[in-house]
Parts: sequence; C-alpha cells; structure tokens
Amino acid sequence: MAETTPSSPSSAQYQILLSLLDGEKHGYAIMLAVESLTDGEVRLGPGTLYGAIKRLIEQGWIAESGDRPDPDMDDERRRYYRLTGLGQKVVARETTRMHRLVRFAKQHLFA
Repeated sequence: MAETTPSSPSSAQYQILLSLLDGEKHGYAIMLAVESLTDGEVRLGPGTLYGAIKRLIEQGWIAESGDRPDPDMDDERRRYYRLTGLGQKVVARETTRMHRLVRFAKQHLFA
C-alpha cells in the first residue's frame, strides 16, 4: 500500500469515498449511493466503479471488509468495502479543497 497520497482523488474516487462515509457497502450499493448523492447526475458503470475501487485499495484509502452480514440475508459473493483512516483524511482534505473552490466561485459569480 502506498503511504503517499496524490493531491486529490479523481471525481469517481471522491464520490466512492463519500458514499462510504456512512458505513461499509458492496459495489452495487456504492453505485446506488453515488447516484443518490448526485441526484442521478452521476451513474458509475461497473468498469469505472471497480477500476476506481481497485485504485482506492492500492492507495490504502479503502479496504475490503472482513465482516459479512447474515448469509441468509446476503449473497456470499459480494465484497464489502470500508473507508480506512487514511481514506477519511483524504475525503476530508478533498472536501475542504472543494469548499474553497466553491466559495471562490460564489464570490465571483454572484457578487
């Protein structure tokens, strides 16, 4: 796992990180959460989703969860993902960065 972090995650990576703030999810649940968070404006396809998940794991920002729900209530083939401590720092840093950008845009667009 890489210890260094790039300046910011890609848009898809950021949205995945945001979707995991309220708890671990499997891939399809992440897709639905991103769609909900963006009011349907962003729909991550499987290739984009799982490519981004792979990179997020490699960077140490998310991890596959060892916890499994009740097998009678879930498909055992599903993999669940959770934020790591580093992932929480990355999403917080990126949110702060984006907040500064939005504040700047508001000052200049609506002044």
